[in-house]
Amino acid sequence: MIKWLARPAEYLPVWQDMQAYTSLRGADTPDEIWLCEHTPVYTLGQAGLPQHVLNPGNIPIVHCDRGGQVTYHGPGQVMAYALFDLRRVDMYVKEYVTLLESAVIDTLTQHGVAGACRKPGAPGVYVPDPGAAPGSGELAKIAALGIKIRNGRAYHGVSLNVQMDLTPFLGINPCGYEGLRTVDMAACGVTRTPTDVGDALAQNLADAWRRRGSTT
Repeated sequence: MIKWLARPAEYLPVWQDMQAYTSLRGADTPDEIWLCEHTPVYTLGQAGLPQHVLNPGNIPIVHCDRGGQVTYHGPGQVMAYALFDLRRVDMYVKEYVTLLESAVIDTLTQHGVAGACRKPGAPGVYVPDPGAAPGSGELAKIAALGIKIRNGRAYHGVSLNVQMDLTPFLGINPCGYEGLRTVDMAACGVTRTPTDVGDALAQNLADAWRRRGSTT
């Protein structure tokens, strides 16, 4: 099931609802995808280092249980929380990360963002940096990934920057990388609404998940 949460959504209640859903679900509980835009918040992963938060200003910081370091969530960014039972389809974490990244890349390609790709050793999705010199090969991050697996069941997910204020990313080392450029689809010359992009991303996630389930 795919559903949009109320917008904008406070981060902490959504995180708590994900934990509860994952703890209470049984072997036959349907998988779900939750979509939302968050009110401004920095989230620090389970092993996140506080020194990567440089200048938070008045934006709250939540230390949560996903993997990864620090990132920012805010209006104009689509958050897709994938509540998937990996045990049900005999999927390992590395394959699951690839599935999430592929769904984002497919979504960007469908909406006209060229060159979306992975970066070895750095989970997430990247695009050619629109602020760099042509042909430089420099990449900027457009989507962040952070997951938690509990008893074989996944929660958290991916965030995709659509059309947002990118300034808060300057207050952190995004995902723990000093100087990492963060961009959105608008900076790549593609103007879309978070609703349109979120719907497409959720459908790509659901289709990829369905295909994986059909092979088990």
